[in-house]
Amino acid sequence: MRLLKAATCNLNQWAMEFECNMKNIKASIAEAKAAGAVIRLGPELEVTGYGCEDHFLELDTVTHAWDCLKELLLGDWTDGILCSIGMPVIKGAERYNCQVLCMNRRIIMIRPKMWLANDGNYRELRWFTAWKQRGELEEFQLPIEISEALSQKTAPFGYGYIQFIDTAVAAEVCEELFSPVPPHADLALNGVEVFMNASGSHHQLRKLDIRLNAFMGATHARGGVYMYSNQQGCDGGRLYYDGCACIVVNGDVVAQGSQFSLRDVEVIISQVDLDAVASLRGSISSFQEQASCKVKVSSVSVPYKLTQSFNLKMTLSSPKKIMYHSPQEEIAFGPACWLWDYLRRSGASGFLLPLSGGADSSSVAAIVGCMCQLVVKEIGKGDEQVKADANRIGNYASGEFPTDSKEFAKRIFYTVFMGSENSSEATKMRAKQLAEEIGAWHLDVCIDGVVSAVLSLFRTVTGQRPRYKVDGGSNVENLGLQNIQARMRMVLAFMLASLLPWVHSKPGFYLVLGSSNVDEGLRGYLTKYDCSSADINPIGSISKQDLRLFLRWAAMNLGYQSLADIEAAPPTAELEPIRSDYTQLDEVDMGMTYEELSVYGRMRKIFRCGPVSMFKNLCYKWGTKLSPAEVAEKVKYFFKYYSINRHKMTTLTPSYHAESYSPEDNRFDLRQFLYNSKWPYQFKKIDEIVDGLNGDSVAFPEEEASSSKEVGVVAANSSDPSAGR
Repeated sequence: MRLLKAATCNLNQWAMEFECNMKNIKASIAEAKAAGAVIRLGPELEVTGYGCEDHFLELDTVTHAWDCLKELLLGDWTDGILCSIGMPVIKGAERYNCQVLCMNRRIIMIRPKMWLANDGNYRELRWFTAWKQRGELEEFQLPIEISEALSQKTAPFGYGYIQFIDTAVAAEVCEELFSPVPPHADLALNGVEVFMNASGSHHQLRKLDIRLNAFMGATHARGGVYMYSNQQGCDGGRLYYDGCACIVVNGDVVAQGSQFSLRDVEVIISQVDLDAVASLRGSISSFQEQASCKVKVSSVSVPYKLTQSFNLKMTLSSPKKIMYHSPQEEIAFGPACWLWDYLRRSGASGFLLPLSGGADSSSVAAIVGCMCQLVVKEIGKGDEQVKADANRIGNYASGEFPTDSKEFAKRIFYTVFMGSENSSEATKMRAKQLAEEIGAWHLDVCIDGVVSAVLSLFRTVTGQRPRYKVDGGSNVENLGLQNIQARMRMVLAFMLASLLPWVHSKPGFYLVLGSSNVDEGLRGYLTKYDCSSADINPIGSISKQDLRLFLRWAAMNLGYQSLADIEAAPPTAELEPIRSDYTQLDEVDMGMTYEELSVYGRMRKIFRCGPVSMFKNLCYKWGTKLSPAEVAEKVKYFFKYYSINRHKMTTLTPSYHAESYSPEDNRFDLRQFLYNSKWPYQFKKIDEIVDGLNGDSVAFPEEEASSSKEVGVVAANSSDPSAGR
């Protein structure tokens, strides 16, 4: 037997915060060595943090990374253990995303990333060059300060692997695993048994199985030990890196770390038998045949033995059941961990949330409540860093710390119901009850006086006083009156967030939380610079449908029972007067259902459909209930309002990324914000297709009838407040 003990980790790094990052790297190495591991794998770009973005273009960033690596190599951190350290490296005129493989105070090899992530949220080609050379390893001249300090002038640079006395080890960096022809295929044929994948992979709802299936597939047919390390937490942007470091042997997961955790350092240890890899490969005829005519990959020889012989004191890691969270749990834990990192690193003293009693703001409140529960739970486990952060933010006296989530929420979470004459007593009471269940410090504020003052000013300036539509006013008046209320709430929220700490004799400020969902953003069903304009928004990339499922889950699993009533209530903005014969409803205002919006969003972004191709696809999807002409009207109506309101995405509150059809303009969904909302060419094409179908018999598959629940026809209300600029 060749017994190998390996360690991989989840690290909560912070972009450009080198001291924090080095502290975590050292802690992970120390923990790995204490457990007897001989390999330690860290996340991609762990020294700098993955999310540095244009800071990668600064020479200082690369220089600081080398200084940090020098600090590691001058100490005893790498003695007796192979460490894979992620950092940027400049070679000649090019900047590379590299894994620096170190052992016994020397750089053994520098492995540049060959296939860069450059879609979705990723822009690696903006900052790095992909390494395309597949030939011999090159000699890289180390920076003079490094070479003098380490007494090492050069290091092998390029695509290759390390050949130890008893096994071969190689790096495969993040995106390379998911490329059409991944490096591990050739590396396995060259005898590599241990693959180290350093990653910076963000959380997205329902995504984890794709990642784990890739790890298992990499070694199922080829054999091997696949190690995966990831960042975990908010490193300074919209993404939450969801950890889940793991080790896979011959297609079986033998170790899995947490996906959502408040810990800064989590090390996963596994002991494996490399003879099991050799045995599997020897039993696969096709592997033997392909290995006999392989493309040779360069290697670096290291006269060091990593494995131990048969030893009953060393227990082998066995295959384990993979831990998957439900989407409702992902919505609870992912944004909660993201909010905690943002809170503790921003210098803020707490959160302030305009709590309307509706589904969206109540979801945000529940997520903050979940965060408070996680903090108290982690303190109970003995995490000193979480304890120190909680004590500072909660302004606890010396020797005190949070032991109850509701008591902790009272110190750091502030909710305010900003009601008007248009608000119902039901939503007011639901907001108050939910705040009490969470433990938040709750305010009930009437904004009628502020709105009245603004309208009086308008009347003084113009001599006119606008009226609601139900009182005989025009659409323009109706929209203006709704937008005044929404924008006043934003101003009041930021005023309270700035001054309440002073009132409470607390240092710092409160972060204002937004609560618009991904579907409202896509449709533009929000007033620009209303109370959705906040510091951060934990649900801005989550669909209304998923939020309603989350509310039901949270009512039972987080202990906030009022969420059940909130979820059951019909969504309404409550910006127009309530009359016996009229109640404002979101889906009526929008002219489409939230279920339809989710379909439009997925087709527009995930399946890259323009108006014409979306129309064609929906003719099949909805054809059992709607005629082509009706489908055409729905598609044109959606694209009309999508384009009219696209400008709002440029000012959208920075939101936690969770959904692959997010319309977020800043990083993910890069499209113009000035459109011809008539779409004359595209809509003409749709009309031509509809005209061509008239009189033809159109057959649709019966199984599509199940989708009819998604196509509830809703009459458009011309008083749509989303038109407000």
